[in-house]
Amino acid sequence: MSLSGDILRSWRAPRAVLRARLAAAQGERSAILYLMLACVLIFVAQWPRLSREAASDDAIPFEGLMAGALFGWLFVAPLFFYAIAGLMGMVLRLLRPATRWLAVRMALFWALLATSPLVLIQGALAALAGPGAVALASGLAVLAVFVVILVAGLRVALEAGQGQA
Repeated sequence: MSLSGDILRSWRAPRAVLRARLAAAQGERSAILYLMLACVLIFVAQWPRLSREAASDDAIPFEGLMAGALFGWLFVAPLFFYAIAGLMGMVLRLLRPATRWLAVRMALFWALLATSPLVLIQGALAALAGPGAVALASGLAVLAVFVVILVAGLRVALEAGQGQA
């Protein structure tokens, strides 16, 4: 199935989608593709908020805010997410030593990519409403969806270590 179709399906059946994605994975190439796509989409989601901040405060120009967000989301965030995946992999290996590292990375990176459309919506809401209850509520909703998809993916990673996925 298409990437966008699988993203939408992940909101209903995250375990089935990740199982299929793991079966079709081309090693680390697939994992880094999902991570970089998610980081690019999350970077794009920052644009409306950064525009609003630049218009309301002249301390840092819009280009400066964009450069900082670009550096953060495309260079620093991937390293951070690889470190988080490594820590999660170590913890899961304590629970089930046969857990595959790639399956853990795919679970985290797919959860990021699957929630990135919601992050785009949340970014637009945060820009329209400004900081406050709407931005907080939409951010918490995105976080909840991310956690649900991540936990489902980690369960698949544990199963993959037993040969069930």
